[in-house]
Amino acid sequence: MHKFCSLDFAITETRRASIAAASSAALYGKGVFTTIRIRGKEPFLWEKHWRRLLRDAARLGMELSSFSAEQVKAALDEVLAVNGLENGRVRITFLARSGGLWNEGENPNPSLLITAAELKPLPPSFRLTVSPYRVNSLSPLAGIKSCNYLENLIALEEAKNRGFDEALQLNEKGEIVSAAMANVIWVSGGTLYTPPPDSGCLEGTLRELLIERFGLREQKAVLTDLHSAEKLYLISSGIAIAEVTEIDGFHFPQRKHSLHDVIAAIRSEIE
Repeated sequence: MHKFCSLDFAITETRRASIAAASSAALYGKGVFTTIRIRGKEPFLWEKHWRRLLRDAARLGMELSSFSAEQVKAALDEVLAVNGLENGRVRITFLARSGGLWNEGENPNPSLLITAAELKPLPPSFRLTVSPYRVNSLSPLAGIKSCNYLENLIALEEAKNRGFDEALQLNEKGEIVSAAMANVIWVSGGTLYTPPPDSGCLEGTLRELLIERFGLREQKAVLTDLHSAEKLYLISSGIAIAEVTEIDGFHFPQRKHSLHDVIAAIRSEIE
């Protein structure tokens, strides 16, 4: 993570930034965030990220009406400038202050934290394992990119402790949801598919772009459906698009598939 961040529109050293001890963010993880890929000093898919922040905050009962997209984008640009970052990633986090049992009636406006970092080095391809932990598709947090993200982190760490790169998450019905830190898409019969929102998946910004521009379709699926797919990929702001070569010992065919040119076009668009 880079040296400087923005906390409530003031540049400060990242290691010195802090939030109130009795805030709902600190006590309960109440907050929303998004991670944005930076390309040539510009946030990729900025409008989609902003809309999702507003939508997720509203679902948690957080009021963001005092923040404008232009105001937050200016703060983001300031973080990029002070850190000299041209390509990398930024995280925008809105942290709830009031609410809950300990601080009811305090400042209703969330804190805004913007941090920056380089892109993480990635493996050339990903080996997945099915997570032993199921996603509750009926949870009030399902589909929200909230600061209460520990289940995803635990699933990822469990997979890595067993020698895999990522965890494939299923819901309580055994349906495919996502990876711990990315959406999943697969090629089957000349079509691109991804799980629907009611699986419990996060509606990622790249996922939205692929639905709009590249014919990505929502489809319920189980593990055997992926085994019969031509190819499987992970997509996220940090990863962009990455090929999956294995799920728990099942290896995908290493040959050119029916949408090879479409995947190449997607890669060119988002990397």
